[in-house]
Amino acid sequence: MIGVQGGGSDERLRRIEAITDAALSQLDVNDLLEELLDRVREVLRVDTAAILLLDVHARQLVATAAKGLKDEVRQGSRIAVGRGFAGRIAREKQPVVLDEVTAADDPTLFDSGVRSLLGVPMLAGGEVIGVLHVGCLQPHRFTDDDVQVLQLAADRASLASRSRASSIDRTAALALQRSLLPTHLPDAPGVDMAARYVPGHDAGVGGDWYDVFTLPSGWLGVVIGDVSGHGLRSAVVMGRLRSALRAYALICDDPASALTLLDRKIHHFEAGNLATVLYAMISPDRTTIRMSLAGHLQPVLAGPGRPAETLNLPVDLPLGVRPDRPARRYAEVAFPAEAVLVCYTDGLVERRGEVIDTGIERLCAAVEPGAAEAVCARIMTTLAGEQPTDDVALLAIQSTGRSRVSPGADSHRRAAAGGTRPLRQRRQPGPGPQRQPGPGRV
Repeated sequence: MIGVQGGGSDERLRRIEAITDAALSQLDVNDLLEELLDRVREVLRVDTAAILLLDVHARQLVATAAKGLKDEVRQGSRIAVGRGFAGRIAREKQPVVLDEVTAADDPTLFDSGVRSLLGVPMLAGGEVIGVLHVGCLQPHRFTDDDVQVLQLAADRASLASRSRASSIDRTAALALQRSLLPTHLPDAPGVDMAARYVPGHDAGVGGDWYDVFTLPSGWLGVVIGDVSGHGLRSAVVMGRLRSALRAYALICDDPASALTLLDRKIHHFEAGNLATVLYAMISPDRTTIRMSLAGHLQPVLAGPGRPAETLNLPVDLPLGVRPDRPARRYAEVAFPAEAVLVCYTDGLVERRGEVIDTGIERLCAAVEPGAAEAVCARIMTTLAGEQPTDDVALLAIQSTGRSRVSPGADSHRRAAAGGTRPLRQRRQPGPGPQRQPGPGRV
């Protein structure tokens, strides 16, 4: 088949309009790629057209859409980067023209009857994400104009493919995140709990999470955290930190020790990631909370007859900032009966164009002692829109009364009961956790 050689300015304009038609944007990604290949075949007068997208981990090009090729060629075939016609384009990151195809150039396409080929790379940020190539079943000479038109089509396909990849990543991140968040909060005596998680609208799913678990000694572990960044990678890191902190909680006597170990894990296994975390331990009799903050926002506490206010707790460096960080600290606060503790991530209170203190003040105004579910509902109605710009994680815990203390926790109850003072700070002695029996152990 002989193609149009240039075709004059009117023909060139027709070609460009066919590729850049705004109506293509109304199609979903798969339909857009199929329609784009049909238009490419028409404007270039070719017999075959194919899009292969790069599998980064396998370093292979995967046939994603094709026209005019056999089923076995277009349905999921894989080509290593550097091999065959498409692999050569991906390796060289440049258009390639073959006026006369031989079996050595690409045995699969040659066996399919293709005799002339033109291919261009699909690029995003200077990196190859795929290849678009066209072919003729009869010898054909492609022009510079053909190369430019095909590159224009490849750029259009790149945008659509990136959009699909982002959508897939977002869906996967949201599924992973929701699978790791507690479906139901544990049924712990002496407390009433409720939580919310809303994925961000502008920035996309991130690494926010909350967790509540009972320890063998009867203490209740409470966690809320935020891994920096957004997308699937942040969600994966979040899942690893959540699991690690649960394990450290079983062997550590206080929240500062557990966060110290988690910090070491990030530096060794998750280098380059940052996270803010609040880890609290509520005593078995529910009268005292031990709490350590790794760069996280201070929680809000509201008790009967007193306005809600942020707890004046020491805030240490976020996790992952520096390996030689100062010793982490924890504090003890009283947890009066009927009081409610509210922990949250910054997406709840942060707004563009205003200082974060303004959002925290709004939060305090919205918190009143009461059932945890009602507290969460009131906060979300007041502060969180239907489409927040960033992830929102919220956890409310109400003290409903004194819980019976297990015998193993008796000494810790007595130690904490010196405790009508609202706040007591403690510094973790040394870089590692203490090893004597404590709240996290049987």
